[in-house]
Amino acid sequence: MSQPKKTDKPKKLNLILGLIFFLGLLIIFNNFSQVLNPSKEVIFSEFMEAVEKGEVLKVIIVEDNITGEFTDGKAFKTYAPPDPELIKILRSKKVEIKAEPESVWRNILFSFFPFLLFILFFWFLIRRQFQGGGKVFNFGKSQAKLHSESATKVTFADVAGVEEAKEELQEVISFLKDPKKFQKLGGRIPKGVLLMGPPGSGKTLLAKAVAGEAQVPFFSISGSDFVEMFVGVGASRVRDLFDIGRKNAPCILFIDEIDAVGRLRFAGLGGGHDEREQTLNQLLAEMDGFNTQEGVILLASTNRPDVLDPALLRPGRFDRQIVVNQPDLIGREAILKVHSKNVVLDKNVDLKVIARQTSGFSGADLANLVNEAALLAARKDKKAVEVKEMEEAIERVMAGPERKSRILSDRERKIVAYHESGHSLLSLLIPEVDSLHKVSIIPRGIAALGYTMQLASEDRYIYTKDELLGKITVLLGGRAAEMLIFKQLSTGAQNDLNIVTEAAHRMVCEFGMSEKLGNLTLGRKDSQVFLGRDIVKEKNYSEETARKIDTEVRKIIDECYGRAGDLLKENKDKLEKLARTLLEKEVLTSEEVKHIIGYEPKKDRETRS
Repeated sequence: MSQPKKTDKPKKLNLILGLIFFLGLLIIFNNFSQVLNPSKEVIFSEFMEAVEKGEVLKVIIVEDNITGEFTDGKAFKTYAPPDPELIKILRSKKVEIKAEPESVWRNILFSFFPFLLFILFFWFLIRRQFQGGGKVFNFGKSQAKLHSESATKVTFADVAGVEEAKEELQEVISFLKDPKKFQKLGGRIPKGVLLMGPPGSGKTLLAKAVAGEAQVPFFSISGSDFVEMFVGVGASRVRDLFDIGRKNAPCILFIDEIDAVGRLRFAGLGGGHDEREQTLNQLLAEMDGFNTQEGVILLASTNRPDVLDPALLRPGRFDRQIVVNQPDLIGREAILKVHSKNVVLDKNVDLKVIARQTSGFSGADLANLVNEAALLAARKDKKAVEVKEMEEAIERVMAGPERKSRILSDRERKIVAYHESGHSLLSLLIPEVDSLHKVSIIPRGIAALGYTMQLASEDRYIYTKDELLGKITVLLGGRAAEMLIFKQLSTGAQNDLNIVTEAAHRMVCEFGMSEKLGNLTLGRKDSQVFLGRDIVKEKNYSEETARKIDTEVRKIIDECYGRAGDLLKENKDKLEKLARTLLEKEVLTSEEVKHIIGYEPKKDRETRS
């Protein structure tokens, strides 16, 4: 019997609102008609003079108010005192007379309706707030969004490149589908599963796929939604979230970016009793209190696991921690297949080749790549996405869109051409580095005036010292080419120098590749979270060691710069020929570069150890 009442309330409310709207239209129409036909207000003596002259055509008498029309068509209104002779005078002048009683309800309606309308509107807003339609009276309520099992259409078929993580989560899915299978053996499913990985690696998508596979309700909320300016709101929302989970069991509670609320406590400056820490304490207490036998699984994701409080990561809370890494070559190919299912690809597009060209791309980057390629093909009115659009999309994702509006002078174009020719020539002369793929002097993105793209033959996880030195040498090839040809330096090598300095410093301080300092790791990364773990680095070595570090870093860079200069001097004719061709064509592929300089590989790159 309760269901009809729920459906009748909206009907009654709509009826009331419709009536109010209709009356409002009447008032607006009445006022609008008065604006279109304005009545001139005259004093009674002027009215009587007009009557005597025969200038009044008709009158309407309502109590003491008289409205009417002059013989020239103009309307008028006046106030008449009680006068029994007035009717006789009007009749003698053959004025058309109409008398009406005064409407009390009409006066009340037009006088008090605007105020009544305001009261009803204010009552409607207050009613909505108390029923949960707004946020004014619901600070302590959870902001979790429900994705029902019918709406959660994402499954593991839509997730690729994270096969290990999918295998780890299969156990959670099995538990949600058949809890008794684990309970009869005395097993306990993990209370919480933490997905860790870099941005764009597919953590949120993976959590939705778990809900889609298990066919259970999926409640998602961001970690930042817990913390507000009002004290106690975050803790109240945590309690409400777990209450929602228990009422809808079996279900999945998903907290995205949990580091917003789960950061290390009692660190940094200030007191330890702030709103964020109260919220974290409540979250810890709730995770201890709820039982997985109820069928509620807590999923969370973060790309900063290093800043999470240890109490959050201990067994009994987030028991299982799953790393969602960037996809490898096979994973990238699978991701490209998933995102290109609804894209018309040309038969010449080989996704395996595209996957080789996108080393280091995340799942989000690859999705963006396919979308950019489709947009480029549509812009050119093509019927299918071709290889050219896919490669252009890779360059747009890596270096940004072409800046055709950025016009360089002839001298600047020449400097950029020799700079990029230095990079590309050394990438062919040094066997330890990745192969050259393309070189361009077309400006892209915010600051790139040109770029040299190298292509790895396979995903790399370990680099030798010779490979790192070769990479630094190629990066310094642009500046070495400028110095060789123009005998002066430019600002074009700024980004190269940043990468070179960082690589050389890591070789000395992290990889133990310095002969003088030996196999040591110098500089601990443990510092206060709120002071910036990536900014402040603890110094665990003496000033003398610091000077040795600076000397070794400079030595590595100077030796690589000298090697780059020597190689370019020996091949100066090839450098100039390549730069002239680059100035003419602006973009060259690796095959074109090899043909220009007459390249003959001295060492097979595919068989190097």
